[in-house]
Amino acid sequence: MSPMNARRGKRMMAEINVVPYIDVMLVLLIIFMITAPMLTQGIKVDLPKAGAEPLPEELMRQHQPLILSVDAGGQYYLNIGSNEESPLEESAVIERVSAVLGREPQTPVLVKADTNVPYGRVVTGMVLLQEAGAEKVGFITDPADVRDPKQR
Repeated sequence: MSPMNARRGKRMMAEINVVPYIDVMLVLLIIFMITAPMLTQGIKVDLPKAGAEPLPEELMRQHQPLILSVDAGGQYYLNIGSNEESPLEESAVIERVSAVLGREPQTPVLVKADTNVPYGRVVTGMVLLQEAGAEKVGFITDPADVRDPKQR
């Protein structure tokens, strides 16, 4: 049999073997399931409880909020920049916040302070935000237990 006839007798297979792709996908899925809980964002803060209304979802979807965190030691952190978990000096807070608000003036500005932080550090943080150009500053809290209005 000549080589020409041997090629004509075999047909090309037009199927893709997807089993290796499924294996890779499952491995990636497991890796992401394990690493996703480890990627918690921000500084560990014990938030106070308050029964306030949440911000409108439309505003939060349009602009990522700028969050100034104050830990129990009174150190400031921002959720922007290359290293979000390193404390910032007051001058650095003003510089970074003013840069963000200069580009996006509609950015919501929030303060996330630990329950045990001295009140003066929170007020100083709010003054820094105002110096940087924030007109409105909100607080992040944990939702409070719903109380009966008759018990007030």
